[in-house]
Amino acid sequence: MKLTQLSVLCLSILFAITAISCENDDDDIYTETEEEVTEDETDEITVEMGDDHEEDEDYIWDSSTVTEIVLNGTSITITGDGATADGTIATINTAGNYKITGTLSDGQLVVDTDDEETVRLIFNGIDVTNTTNAPVKINSSEKTIIILSENTVNYLTDSNNYIPENDEDETNATLYSADDLTIYGEGTLIIDANYNEGITSKDGLIIKSGTIEVTSADDGIRGKDYLVVKGGDITINAEGDGLISDNDNGTSGFIVIDAGTFDITAEGDGISAENSIEITYGNFSIKSGGGSSSYLSDDSSAKGIKSAVNITIKDGEYAINSADDAIHSSATIVINTGTFELASGDDAIHADDTIEINNGDITISDTEEGIEAPNITINDGVISIISSDDAINAAGDTNNYLVINGGYIVINASGDGLDSNGDIEMNDGTVIVNGPTAANNSPIDYDGTFYLNGGFLVASGYASNMDEAGSSSSDQYSIIVFLNSTQTAGTLVHIENSNGDNIVTFSPEKKYKSIVFSSSELSNGSTYNLYLGGSDTGTNTDGVYKDGTYSSGSLETSFTISSKVTTIK
Repeated sequence: MKLTQLSVLCLSILFAITAISCENDDDDIYTETEEEVTEDETDEITVEMGDDHEEDEDYIWDSSTVTEIVLNGTSITITGDGATADGTIATINTAGNYKITGTLSDGQLVVDTDDEETVRLIFNGIDVTNTTNAPVKINSSEKTIIILSENTVNYLTDSNNYIPENDEDETNATLYSADDLTIYGEGTLIIDANYNEGITSKDGLIIKSGTIEVTSADDGIRGKDYLVVKGGDITINAEGDGLISDNDNGTSGFIVIDAGTFDITAEGDGISAENSIEITYGNFSIKSGGGSSSYLSDDSSAKGIKSAVNITIKDGEYAINSADDAIHSSATIVINTGTFELASGDDAIHADDTIEINNGDITISDTEEGIEAPNITINDGVISIISSDDAINAAGDTNNYLVINGGYIVINASGDGLDSNGDIEMNDGTVIVNGPTAANNSPIDYDGTFYLNGGFLVASGYASNMDEAGSSSSDQYSIIVFLNSTQTAGTLVHIENSNGDNIVTFSPEKKYKSIVFSSSELSNGSTYNLYLGGSDTGTNTDGVYKDGTYSSGSLETSFTISSKVTTIK
């Protein structure tokens, strides 16, 4: 798919919004007040996305022009212009503002107008069921805006058997729109989609606010051209995907999330876009495919967040438990900050091209491979990975690299700890690796060069022939120690200089037979003593002891640094 990159400003919009109040007296008075709402400004990002359909005037209208539609179970009463009723079907054929109240036991609200102005549907406590088609069906409209009135709960329910109105009827959702659709307000919308999808717009879909709950036989919420969520409280239980935009034509098929709370359970992907995904902030709880311990067939996709192009995450809170990759891009992933709790039956964070982590608190508790892409750059952040295979893997066809410029990384890997099919470069930061307990993997594995130029690195392994420290072209000294016997988990390895000053005291989480270590404390020509066992009175943080006194260990060996890489056997 060939996409044209467009630079768009996804937020920094100042507009007026109408607050709705509905009085319950005999006159059923509808009033509105105009309020100015300013959204947080965000940086401009170059992404492969087009513009959405939102305009300032979407949220301002004249309340004196509202047509009242009252649903009476098996009949409909209309007061005002622009709509007609035929049995239990209300058809809106003129742009305007329509307040809808009441219940239809088996009926439909239809919008079908060629007017170039906006249709506003004010849901004021409705309960609409349709046994043969969509309860709300927007066949034609320049733009439709659904307002969820404050303190109201609105229900839409369909059956599992749709009867098309004609050969061109493509209706596939309980709330269906063939054109641009916006949903907002302070009320609640509950959708029980038994036929297929919950909410679908075949053009663009914007959710600005409101509480939305969808249970669906297929996808939960779909904006074919794009899906933009600016806020709200969204709960989805879907047998397909949760949130989806799937138009693969040009700059369409993107998802933008500015804010909101999301509780998504999906048999398919939690969030899926055919184009790019950009998330400014949100609170996400996503379970896809039954979670990380579930079996996934080869032809299924059950990823947490998936994009066919790029994923940019600026901030947010993410709890993702997925049978497939937790966060997956077919191109690039950029994480600027955020809090992540990830469990995956495959990779936790995977990109087919590039991953860049600039900050954040990332905990990967269960995964095959933790972070995988041909090219990986970690600039900052706190990262914890427990993996059944490689923890951080720069893997691809050619020119692979793993660059660590900073951050605090703790690894417990059954496979390789740090792995690159090409080069590794470490310039700063802390990396602690509790590596494999079998000789078929190693804590540090690379096919090119390991430029170990700075930072603190300590890693335990099992004395594989693949075990490696830094390369001779590094700026910082490193050692690799092959021990005579296997040490049990928790057995301290302690290195001190000739003056008895502590250089490192480390307690590996698993049994080990080799140690890799590098820090600025190692210097050429200096002699060091390596001890095993004993105890330390200091503070233990992820196995590394600080600010204490080491005692009672056994001297294993003494060594002198004479080159960038010192091997000790």
